[in-house]
Amino acid sequence: MPPEEKALPLLELPAGQTVFIDANIFIYHFTGLSQECSSFLERCERGELWGVTAVHIILEVLHRLMMIEAVTKKLVTPGNVAKKLRKKPNVVKQLADYQTQTEAIPEMGIEVVHLTSDSLKVSHPYRQQDGLLVNDSLTAAVMEAEGIVDIATADYDFTPVEGLRVYSPLDIAKR
Repeated sequence: MPPEEKALPLLELPAGQTVFIDANIFIYHFTGLSQECSSFLERCERGELWGVTAVHIILEVLHRLMMIEAVTKKLVTPGNVAKKLRKKPNVVKQLADYQTQTEAIPEMGIEVVHLTSDSLKVSHPYRQQDGLLVNDSLTAAVMEAEGIVDIATADYDFTPVEGLRVYSPLDIAKR
């Protein structure tokens, strides 16, 4: 079965569930690319769902939104945006929307949990057994530590992880 067929529709996440939220859900919301992601986050804000994310996800969102803002405002061209921004600190100084958006995440009723020294140790088997990359394996480790089995993500890499239920937006083109 293809990974995308193992994912459940994001909007079908039952009320009352605790769900880990991956970076792409926030990115699709803040960039306006997914009404489903926005509706899902509104459910969290209303308290219908208990949304949880982690510090490493917040950092990923911060970084990606900075890159998107720089391109959207035509301050740099697409492609190797981080490299271009490193060479143009004055451009970086002009960017602020990414910060405001990322700071809004906890205000949406999303709990942000910290990584612990055990997170790195616990994440290793997810890389070895499931083939997850570092940030995704840290996500799986945090979910394990927090007792969370549901994840909202547009990333099908989580579908092979035994014991996780993956909920994905359907209004995003092939990811």
